[in-house]
Amino acid sequence: MVGHESYPDWEAVYRDNVDRVYRLMFCKVGNRPDAEDLTAEVFLAALRPLRVSASAPEVRAYLLATARTVLAGYWRNTLGREITTLAENDEPVPTETEASAPSGAPGQAALILAELPERYRRILQLRFLESCSIREAAAALGVTVTYAKVLQHRALRRAAQLMEVDR
Repeated sequence: MVGHESYPDWEAVYRDNVDRVYRLMFCKVGNRPDAEDLTAEVFLAALRPLRVSASAPEVRAYLLATARTVLAGYWRNTLGREITTLAENDEPVPTETEASAPSGAPGQAALILAELPERYRRILQLRFLESCSIREAAAALGVTVTYAKVLQHRALRRAAQLMEVDR
């Protein structure tokens, strides 16, 4: 681990920060393949603009900002809703227009959620609309973390099938 000094090279930047970025992404998306892809995307996006001469705290702050942007793009593509909150205690608050009549991608997401079975709908709402961790969602549903992961996977797969039917 590096203190406040700068990193000697890009490999040191990666080694010191990859676990932190991966854990953050895994916590937000709940599955290994997506978390790995998003982690790689964060480092690729940060590679060109980030200075190796920056201090370790500056690098971490930049990687967090980059992770927020990458995650927002992921949610926009996955659910049609941008979620840029990375802190555990922050919760996205829908605007009045989001809460009213569905339109565009958020509207399509709302229609697909409405077609899902209750447990599938609830796990997706908890995880992606209320930004709960997988552990928090499992507690809210009264199931194990492992079962919550299975529910989330099945719900996303079913939602993807519904999206294909709507096209």
